[in-house]
Amino acid sequence: MKIRLYLLFSGLSLGLWAQPYNVRMSNPVVTDVFHGNYSPAQYAASTVIKDHQAVLCQINERVSPDSLKSYLEVMAGFRTRHTYSDTVSNQTGIGAAQRWAYQKFEDFDAANEDRLLVSYMYFDWLNGACGDAYNLKNVMAVLPGQGVINNSVVIIQAHYDSRCEERCDTACEAHGMEDNGSGSALVLELARVMSAYTFDETLVFMLTTGEEQGLMGATVMAEFCDQRNIAVKAVLNNDIVGGIFCGETASPPGCPAEGEIDSLNVRVFSSASTTGPFRTFARTIKMYYDEKMRSEVAVPMNVNIMSSEDRAGRGGDHIPFRQRGYRNVRFTAAHEHGHGAPDSNYTDRQHTENDILGVDTDNDNVVDSFYVNFNYLARNTVINGTTAALLALGPQAPTFTLHDEPTGLRVEITSPQIFPEYRVGVALLNSLDFEAVYRFSGNSFLIPGQTANTNYYVSVAAIDGNGIMSPFSAEQRSFSDANTPPGTPDTLNLKIQCSGIGLNEYLKPRHKRGIYLLPPRPNPFDREVVIPVTVSRLFDEASLVISDASGKVLKEIPLESTQGVQELNYIHEKGSGVFYVSLKADGVITETRKMVAE
Repeated sequence: MKIRLYLLFSGLSLGLWAQPYNVRMSNPVVTDVFHGNYSPAQYAASTVIKDHQAVLCQINERVSPDSLKSYLEVMAGFRTRHTYSDTVSNQTGIGAAQRWAYQKFEDFDAANEDRLLVSYMYFDWLNGACGDAYNLKNVMAVLPGQGVINNSVVIIQAHYDSRCEERCDTACEAHGMEDNGSGSALVLELARVMSAYTFDETLVFMLTTGEEQGLMGATVMAEFCDQRNIAVKAVLNNDIVGGIFCGETASPPGCPAEGEIDSLNVRVFSSASTTGPFRTFARTIKMYYDEKMRSEVAVPMNVNIMSSEDRAGRGGDHIPFRQRGYRNVRFTAAHEHGHGAPDSNYTDRQHTENDILGVDTDNDNVVDSFYVNFNYLARNTVINGTTAALLALGPQAPTFTLHDEPTGLRVEITSPQIFPEYRVGVALLNSLDFEAVYRFSGNSFLIPGQTANTNYYVSVAAIDGNGIMSPFSAEQRSFSDANTPPGTPDTLNLKIQCSGIGLNEYLKPRHKRGIYLLPPRPNPFDREVVIPVTVSRLFDEASLVISDASGKVLKEIPLESTQGVQELNYIHEKGSGVFYVSLKADGVITETRKMVAE
């Protein structure tokens, strides 16, 4: 049993840090964990799954659109989450939202062997946009890592405060479902899902306050990490990640025209400065998803690296971390509903009372048409979870020297730890993605394909023995003095295979049925799809039920009552679209998976 020290906030400075913010942690053990002052064995799962393939596949399986919807429905009920709103009521205002989020983290902790450390991060903000504020609260859950040698943290964050037209209007109904209930739901869902696993690095699931009044909570956390010398490996900021509809005034770079819909793209914003590992981190995230997960998900997403740190004239909670040199990005939906600066002609939802979950179209008092798309939000959640898991299980970015030699530019690895392989990414000025990526072993590599008198930006990532890539390092720049022979581009073949790897194989104590549905393959499919089922106990009757999106049953395929893996072929003859396969055992539907017919 893990022993944890809790000190209730009583006006004393717990984990006190210097003014002007007067930071206090309600659970001071969190600060100890940030510094590596803890016993990793206290926080290890009873069954440790270190295979990153299994972890990634399970994250993809366990992230639930229904869970995300349930969080948003509760947040909508608080009416407003304005930073300066009511802190006393249990029904409305920022205080009710804080306590609910804290309790959700506690629930996830209780469901996962008491391995999460839940804490408020109290701080003061004087002379703010809406006046002085005391005892503001970020809410966080910390999953301590097992690799205290590196002792670094990965932060997954979103701001949970909301606002209407007037920045300091605490009376309006600011449901803030897209901005930023969607990001908050994503963080909560990853805390629920990822706290089942044990990682080398510490994961921090954080909900910040005061973003709408000047990036308050994120500034305090970034400064806290900087002043306390906390090793932050990366920050994943999620802000407006659930909407798919384009507004009339969306801030560029963004959607093309009002009413356009996009549920297949997500934007990743990062600083183009080469003084830190910002743009190279965005490229890392894209490579993580494209290599590891894109072929394994039902609906593949496109990760779009943007040319700016944020939308035109806008900002977010990733910026304070960039200002202190921490690796960071901002995830934002491809389409936003407005530029967030309403005037008399403004018809969009962002930063208005109309940023709601959806509308009731048939007057039965039930919302049935949603502005937040839960499946799209789930896909963005998986992208975040994939990134965080690989960061938390994989190596640190290597250090290197870029030598400018008569024969061309040469990379020399200078890190003391040697890895089996490395990747070198080559970019040109203002490149969004790498122009080329190569893989090599050893500690020295002459970059292929150089053109003499060309300015190159070069960064390096390590690949460990498990096939996990580190984030790419910050870029180094140099002019090549020579033409070098062409090389073989990296084919990004460190893929995973989720077929045959499901929740059931690794989390059997949670499942008592003895018959489980595994991921169909391929998915999406053209006409024929294989649906595997694993059977560990005999049953009276079981079958696969194929249905369309309306629930109409298209076919029922019986299963044999024999133990082992059965692979059933389904020939699809009903056109393209989304379909479902359900497992029915002894008359009961036990689980359902989505299939996409192209």
